[in-house]
Amino acid sequence: MSDQRNYDFLPTEPGHKPIKSWTRGVPVEGQALKQLQNTASLPFIYKWLAVMPDVHTGKGATVGSVVPTHQAIIPAAVGVDIGCGMMAVQTSLNARQLPDSLRQVRLAIEKAVPHGREMTRGGRDKGSWGNPPEAQLESWTTKLVPRFERIVEKHPAIKQSNHLKHLGTLGTGNHFIELCLDENDQVWVMLHSGSRGVGNRIGSYFIELAKKEMGRFSVNLPDQDLAYLPEGSRYFEHYVEAVEWAQDFAMENRRLMMSQVLSALRGLGTLPAFGTERMAVNCHHNYVAREQHYGVDVLVTRKGAVRAREGDLGIIPGSMGARSFIVRGKGNPESFCSCSHGAGRLMSRTEARRRFTVEDHVRATQGVECRKDADVIDETPMAYKNLDAVMEAQKDLVEVVHTLRQVVCVKG
Repeated sequence: MSDQRNYDFLPTEPGHKPIKSWTRGVPVEGQALKQLQNTASLPFIYKWLAVMPDVHTGKGATVGSVVPTHQAIIPAAVGVDIGCGMMAVQTSLNARQLPDSLRQVRLAIEKAVPHGREMTRGGRDKGSWGNPPEAQLESWTTKLVPRFERIVEKHPAIKQSNHLKHLGTLGTGNHFIELCLDENDQVWVMLHSGSRGVGNRIGSYFIELAKKEMGRFSVNLPDQDLAYLPEGSRYFEHYVEAVEWAQDFAMENRRLMMSQVLSALRGLGTLPAFGTERMAVNCHHNYVAREQHYGVDVLVTRKGAVRAREGDLGIIPGSMGARSFIVRGKGNPESFCSCSHGAGRLMSRTEARRRFTVEDHVRATQGVECRKDADVIDETPMAYKNLDAVMEAQKDLVEVVHTLRQVVCVKG
C-alpha cells in the first residue's frame, strides 16, 4: 500500500508530528517548509499535517496546509480573510449566446459589485456600499446582526469594522468574478471572496489576544504567529463563536454577490432569458470546522484548502489566464478529506511586479476580457504554479467534474 501512496513525507525534527505532502511535481519554497516544520512542532497537532500542492508561505501558518488540532486552535492559521472561498453557478446560457464583445459584460459586473479599494473625495471606499441595497440590509438584519451583537458585547473593539457596507462586495488582491465556459460551452459565473473588513478585524483581534495569552502563560513558540488558544481558556469559545459567524458572513457575502452579478447579466438586454438551476457550489477554503477523523473529534483548520469528503463538490480556480475546475472529493482520509484551493502562488506580488511587464500580461491573458494594466501585474498567470501539475499531484484527492476556461475576469 505504501508504494501506491501519492504523497511524500517532508523532513521534520525528532518528536514533531509528521508532514504528509501532496506536492510531487510542484515546487515547495524553503520558507514554506520552515513554517510547516514550526507548526508540526506544536504539541496539540493531531496525527500529522497535510500539505496541498498549491502550498506557499503565509503569515504564521502556511497557505495550502491542513492543520488538525486537538483541544486548541491557532487564530493565525485561520488567518484574517476568514471564510474566504469560492462560489460557482452553471447557467443555461451557451457560448454562442454571448455577444461578440464582452467588454459591456465586464463593465456591467463591475458596476453591479463594489470592488477594489480606493477612497473617493467624500471619504468612502469605492469598494464598499454608500447606501447598501435592500437585499443587503435584509440579510444583515435577519441573518447576521443578532449573533454579531452578542460577539461585540464581549469584545466591543470588533464593532469598529466594515460589516454591513462590505456585505455583497468583492474586495482586493486575488478576489475575482469571472464568466467561464465549460467543456460543453455552457456559461458559468464564478467568484472568489470572503468575510471582508469585519473578518479581517475579527482575525487580527484574536491573533493579538492569542499572543498576549502566550505571554501570560510564558509559552515559547517557534513563531509568534502560531500563538494558540487552548480549549477551556477564557477566549477559546469567544473565538470559535466569532470565527463561525465570520464564516457565515463570508458565505452570505458570496451569495449576495452572485445574485447581483446574475441580475446585471439579465439587465444587459443582449442575453436571452436564462436559468441557474443546473449546478451551484459555495465552499470555504480559509476556515476552521469541528470534524471527526479516525474516530476522534478534532478542529480542522484549512488555510488555503477545500474540504473534499467523498461526493463533496469543490472549486479549484486557476489564474486569470488558466483553466479552473469543478471537482468532486474522493474522501481521502490521509489528507483529512481535503484538496488544494487553487494553483498557488509561485512568487510574491512584489517579485511578479518586478519580473513581468504589461506586455507579458496582455499576452498571457489573450482571449480573456479583463483589465490589462500595471495594477494587476501581481495577479498575472505567470505568478502562479502550473495548474496541470497541481491537479496531477492531488489525483487521489479529487476527480474533475467540469473544466472551465475564463472569458471575462473582474479583479478587485
